[in-house]
Amino acid sequence: MEIRKELLELSEQKYQLFQKTLIPNQENILGVRIPKLRALAKEISKSDWEDFLLNGTEEYFEEIMLKGMVIGQVNIPIEERLKWIKWFVPKIDNWSVCDSFCVGLKFTKKHREEVWNILSSYFHSENEFEIRFAIVMSLSYFIEEKYIEELFQIWDDIKHDGYYVKMAVAWAISVAYLKFPKETTSFLQKNSLDDFTYNKALQKIIESHRISKEVKESIRKMKRSIRNTF
Repeated sequence: MEIRKELLELSEQKYQLFQKTLIPNQENILGVRIPKLRALAKEISKSDWEDFLLNGTEEYFEEIMLKGMVIGQVNIPIEERLKWIKWFVPKIDNWSVCDSFCVGLKFTKKHREEVWNILSSYFHSENEFEIRFAIVMSLSYFIEEKYIEELFQIWDDIKHDGYYVKMAVAWAISVAYLKFPKETTSFLQKNSLDDFTYNKALQKIIESHRISKEVKESIRKMKRSIRNTF
């Protein structure tokens, strides 16, 4: 309960109210800012972190997020970390925990092959946030020449109706466009994405400050008329 006490001391009421507007269906939010959570996770990762992961309470949004952050920060072998990742992924039930968890898994940059091998099962999951986890990991660490064509096919094959899956796919495509504009344009000209995801991807590309007005105009012309309202 000492961790709970620290979280309560770090909580801010205004930030709590702000977070509740961003994260639907999450009532148990204390309102602790991400940098403070990461600092606390760093402290925990140097102490009895395993006891915290296994026995620490998960009543509050921040308590679950903190566990994900600890898994990213603790100094352990790759095989052990992968086991903890698999242990944590089923606990993800909102976009914020998902995306923060992915951001913290920076070890992936040095272990892409090992992480890639565990992502495939999540791409094909029926769980909205397990799929989002795989997509956000892919856009964060695998937008590389070696993976890009396979990723296009994977993203195109995802047919889950979850809003946070569709938004993640759109986000991923927009990130891919910035690094591989020719290849991404080719993908956008021939795909089986639903209209909502496809148009969201175009929107996110257009919102980028890293592409010219001329390119943005050509992307706008690719927009589909919505046949089915999402």
